[in-house]
Amino acid sequence: MNLPPTTSGSGVAVLLAAGAGTRFDGPTHKLLAPLGRRTVLESALAAVRAARFDSIVVVTGAVEIPPSYLDDPTIVVRHNPEWARGQATSISVGLRAVAELGSHVAVIGLGDQPFVTATAWRDVARTESPIAVATYDGIRGNPVRLEAEVWPLLPTTGDVGARELMRLRPELVREVACDGSAADIDTQEDLAPWT
Repeated sequence: MNLPPTTSGSGVAVLLAAGAGTRFDGPTHKLLAPLGRRTVLESALAAVRAARFDSIVVVTGAVEIPPSYLDDPTIVVRHNPEWARGQATSISVGLRAVAELGSHVAVIGLGDQPFVTATAWRDVARTESPIAVATYDGIRGNPVRLEAEVWPLLPTTGDVGARELMRLRPELVREVACDGSAADIDTQEDLAPWT
């Protein structure tokens, strides 16, 4: 499929929404759990949209995402049939889509982190470094900006992202202090304080 090239110098946003969410014991998948007037995933998507990327790649997998969430001309959906093999496979799917869109920069975040702000997405995207990572009170989180030169260094299987690469190649990394929070919604207990 030929896709229109992206024109943004800040890259393409990639939102990972493929995992099974097995630790969440609620009546629905964690991404579809209510959080105020939205769901967890809707909140995460709203921040990415507000950051005004030309293109947003949403990587799906274990759960069917309601079409209304993805009804936006900037969103490109890619299904990861190997989602059960870990987050690294979803990152690979996302990076392939970013390359198809003609960009050499991916800014990757997680669908279960609804408190990452649009400002955090923008600030990380604008940071020129092979790897840029958001920090919250000095602790690394998401999103993470990855230039194409480091994509081949990432793992291709397992439940891992860029953390090990950042540990092994600190000279490639720039930290970006961000507002908001990289809190994951993995369990009902994680969600409870916010509802």
